[in-house]
Amino acid sequence: MTSCDRFLLDQPGGTLNHIRPVPAALFLAASLALTGCSQASSSEASSASEDATTSASAADFPVTIDAANGEVTLDSRPERIVSLSPSATEILFAIGAGDQVIAADEYSTYPAEAPTTDLSAYDPNVEAIAGYEPDLVVIANDTNGIVGALAKLDIPTIVNEAPATVEDGYDGVAALGMATGHVDETAEVVADMRAEVDEGLAAAPQDRLRIYHELDEKLYAASSHSFIGSVYDSLGATNVADAADKQKSGYPQLTEEAVIAADPELIVITDQVSYTADDVANRPGWENVSAVRNGNIVTVDADISSRWGPRLPQLIESIADAMASVKTPVG
Repeated sequence: MTSCDRFLLDQPGGTLNHIRPVPAALFLAASLALTGCSQASSSEASSASEDATTSASAADFPVTIDAANGEVTLDSRPERIVSLSPSATEILFAIGAGDQVIAADEYSTYPAEAPTTDLSAYDPNVEAIAGYEPDLVVIANDTNGIVGALAKLDIPTIVNEAPATVEDGYDGVAALGMATGHVDETAEVVADMRAEVDEGLAAAPQDRLRIYHELDEKLYAASSHSFIGSVYDSLGATNVADAADKQKSGYPQLTEEAVIAADPELIVITDQVSYTADDVANRPGWENVSAVRNGNIVTVDADISSRWGPRLPQLIESIADAMASVKTPVG
């Protein structure tokens, strides 16, 4: 398994029980308004938000979540959740649903109390999953048709995809809050994330530094069409991988010639690639790349940089710090 593969691993009981991205955001706004963390833009918006919040409380199941795999109805609050997404596992624990998670995939290593097992998200096995008798499975992708296979066993599944933007990430957190009956806790988590993210963005330098985020030795990189790429865009950076991402996949493969020609001022790698910043600096022909010449190659935590969720503020802070510390030639 390559580091690029691992990066990609890691989204009827009443008239207001159908939860879609916009209503999910409204429910968060309502919860925050009730705790003094948000303001309603109008009386109509406030009323709609309060209704959405009420419908999402633990006592008001069933609810229907509009997930990436379609509408998913949960008749009661799930108490035996299997998470096959490291990002979802982090989110579930952060919003207070950790006690409802009975098993998590092999890469769900955070937080420490996560019930990590040998379950695979890359090659999910329906029998192994069903053995835990889950009443909800959360995954990032419908790999091997696992959603349909679990549906045949009457096991509901929510596909919580990797978000394309930071705002989409908040919606993903909101959806899991709705699904697990943790409305107020989720609102608080998102409010804290927003505040910390805004603080990190404000601290970032205003210069549009050219950034190259390399995923592996084959020169796959994160463009602005990926979640991490959207973070760089929010920080005001210019992503050198964008020119190669004609299909807007989020993860194009570059050539050495293209990287050298783009002349990134900051190169970012993760701590789980098989090489170091020094190895990058010593690549033949890279000696005149600005980031190499000025010593601006940084290594970030792979878990944080490849997962969307409550540790997003840490990622933004680390990248903002790296951007602020970029060295430029003297004279």
